[in-house]
Amino acid sequence: MNLSDIDLNDLDFSNVSNWPASMRLITVGLVFLAVGGLGYWFDLKDQKLHLEQVVKKETELKASFEDKAAKAANLEAYEQQLEEMRQSFGTMLRQLPNKTQVAGLLVDVSQSGLASGLEFDLFRPRDEIPREFYAELPISVKVKGTYHEFGAFVSAVAALPRIVTIHDIIISPEEGSDELTMELTAKTYRYLEEEEG
Repeated sequence: MNLSDIDLNDLDFSNVSNWPASMRLITVGLVFLAVGGLGYWFDLKDQKLHLEQVVKKETELKASFEDKAAKAANLEAYEQQLEEMRQSFGTMLRQLPNKTQVAGLLVDVSQSGLASGLEFDLFRPRDEIPREFYAELPISVKVKGTYHEFGAFVSAVAALPRIVTIHDIIISPEEGSDELTMELTAKTYRYLEEEEG
């Protein structure tokens, strides 16, 4: 039987078993497609979306796991590095004077200048400038001497056991003399105690 020979008006929907085989196959196919489409629309579509989200989450978790596994593998090296940093920080902290040592450090700086053969015109500690965990103690200095004496002074200050930095250096000739004048700001630093911060 040919599909073109079938009149759709002659088909009885109450007696599908009498339909020609080709029409039954087409009907079963259409019903199958309709049920499959409805099943996809109402159930599988949401499951597919959920699956995509879960796959994305799995990828993120794998990346996180690999990152943490790499850190865990290097944990001993990280702990050793942290201990070295703590020791280094402690060493630097010990180079910062506390409140009671600042006066002695000022004496050391001025003694370094005198031992280098410099003549002091000005040695004035200025107000302390608080920072995050330390305080900056600037000292205005004006001295007379030669280049070699200036070099010896800066070298002696650098050799002090405490941290002292030299800033804003101005060297100018002294009028009517072979000597030079050097103006600078020497800065030392003090660790702020817990109650000060």
